[in-house]
Amino acid sequence: MATQKNRSLPLSKRLALVTGASRGIGFEIVRALASEGCDVILTARDGKALTQAARKIGKLGVRLLAQTCDVRSPESIDYLFALVRALHRPLDFLINNAGVGHPNRLVADLPYPMWTYVVDTNLTGTFLITQAALAVMKKGSVIVNNLSIAAERVFPGQAAYNASKHGALGFTDTLREELRPRGIRVIALLAGATDTDIWRTLWPEAPRRKMMSAATVARIVVNALLLPPNSAIEKVVVRPAAGTL
Repeated sequence: MATQKNRSLPLSKRLALVTGASRGIGFEIVRALASEGCDVILTARDGKALTQAARKIGKLGVRLLAQTCDVRSPESIDYLFALVRALHRPLDFLINNAGVGHPNRLVADLPYPMWTYVVDTNLTGTFLITQAALAVMKKGSVIVNNLSIAAERVFPGQAAYNASKHGALGFTDTLREELRPRGIRVIALLAGATDTDIWRTLWPEAPRRKMMSAATVARIVVNALLLPPNSAIEKVVVRPAAGTL
């Protein structure tokens, strides 16, 4: 971990782990956290992209650890959290951001491998990372699950994506109730259309000029984390102001 330059920022001496951190919303959340003085653990499957992301975040002067991780793999997660435990610090913030989409396919035409790839990443991956993280979290910690408005709405042709996000919302709501006695807050983030690379898969012709920026969504996440410990936001729904994307 690189040494942090400024320990007077709002989130100094705090530690966050962000999955899917090499690009899009995940990277912008890491950048926003680091800008507030938070030390960060970045994970993603793409090692090259992760290295590039870590290099950019390193310029902000925070302590950071970058480690490739496939959230579908218990073995990969075990290795990641062996490194986390070696830091001998509690994990203050877990941001479950890793997620994938799939091309539009009616249920009758949806290949089973495509279904399992999306569900294993978006739902099972969230469960596996969270279960591992709970062992190093304490009272006052916060978990944010990036779910998308697809957790409450239905988009035809997106059965696997819809199912994974609806399931992840059910998981998030259950987790919140289970963790209340431990004083760990759980936030469901339901963002509308955000200008990220996932649209290349979901809808290549999407009007991305009308979408929110990933930095906007990241700022909302950090604002929620900055709330006093005796307050809680349980669900954040944010959508573009223009249109109904």
